Amino acid sequence: LPTVNAAQHRSSNSATAGTNRMSRSRTNPWEPWMIALVVLAILLVLATAIGLLVYFLIYDQKLFFYNASFRINNVQYQPNFDKQTSAEFRELSRNIEVLIKQAFQATPLEKRLINARVVRLSPGNDGVLADVVLIFKFIATDNKEILWTNIYHSLLKKLKSSTWPLSIDTSSYKLSEINEESGTNLLNSCCGTRLDRSVERIYGGTVAGEGEWPWQASLQLNGVHRCGATLISSNWLVTAAHCFRGVRDVRSWTSSFGARLRPPTMRRNLRQIIIHEHYANNVMNHEFDIAVVQISSPVEFTTAVHRVCLPEASYIFPENTTCAVTGFGALKDDGPSVPELRQTEVKIIGNEICNRREVYHGAISSGMLCAGYLEGGSDACQGDSGGPLVTSDSRGIWYLVGIVSWGDECAKPNKPGVYTRVTYYRDWIAFHTGI
Repeated sequence: LPTVNAAQHRSSNSATAGTNRMSRSRTNPWEPWMIALVVLAILLVLATAIGLLVYFLIYDQKLFFYNASFRINNVQYQPNFDKQTSAEFRELSRNIEVLIKQAFQATPLEKRLINARVVRLSPGNDGVLADVVLIFKFIATDNKEILWTNIYHSLLKKLKSSTWPLSIDTSSYKLSEINEESGTNLLNSCCGTRLDRSVERIYGGTVAGEGEWPWQASLQLNGVHRCGATLISSNWLVTAAHCFRGVRDVRSWTSSFGARLRPPTMRRNLRQIIIHEHYANNVMNHEFDIAVVQISSPVEFTTAVHRVCLPEASYIFPENTTCAVTGFGALKDDGPSVPELRQTEVKIIGNEICNRREVYHGAISSGMLCAGYLEGGSDACQGDSGGPLVTSDSRGIWYLVGIVSWGDECAKPNKPGVYTRVTYYRDWIAFHTGI
């Protein structure tokens, strides 16, 4: 308004002095406080608009689940495809998952794809039928039909092009949206899957969130946490034999699941405890430190509670492999157990190094393995006994490497944690559990 009035004033040559005074009065600028108030109001409106935009673009997102299936022509079905931990299942699944992820590279869907997981391989017309769960993250209000169309055609385009080393029958290709419950149930039917979270760096560790280590169990003697254990099926746990030293009556024990001891996500009584027949019930002997425990009724697998993968007996975990160890044990030597599950990162140390004079001086047998750091700092501790030492493969599937067994104090230099080697006892586990 002041600019318009000034222009009118310049074009009126015959105006009187009174008119000039009135014109000058109308063109006076606003008071500074009024300008500040208007600017503040504009900034508040802009901030609100930007905040809403950020919310809808970043926070108002949800997971969308899809089931893709297709037949692979150049692979013959074999019985080992029924076993998710077999080398054959793992290799074919890896190739399929890589192929699917390539389908969305350099497309707007690439950053929206959260995961692609093979959940089943079954026989199909002189080939193998693959079932895959795809997880995407989209804005909640996005058009579902458009999303499905984009995903369908991006994947079909890849399946029609180079799919080496696989040959795909594109006429068998199907894609359907499934609800979150169905999608998570399919994923939870697979061993070794867990929530994807940023794992931070027990002793020297951090608190774990619900569902981060869903196979972790607590063994409680008369209601008090005594040891950790690992869920390997819907009704079997594996743990350390020394946990039951002195008390083997199943009526004295319970098991709980989840990232907190109180209240637990699930609780079960025990049906039977099977301790390795060669385990010597004396504090100085750590050989054969393994037991399997059958719980009173099967657990229903959820995102928060389900099984880890057991490696085949022939599987080799190389020296320096990064692992995670979890438990409710003490945070320092001779300290109390903690109510929340904790996690820390360790690395496998070769038995040759661990048997050095300054480390464990020949005490490490072929049924044991060491993990930690020779400089100390991260380790399992009292109360973690029987719990899992796990690592993930290239597909992000987690395998049980070891069972927390013993060590010289906690996180001391040249005294890494010692674990029962699971591959060494793999056949024993299978014999007693059928797993």
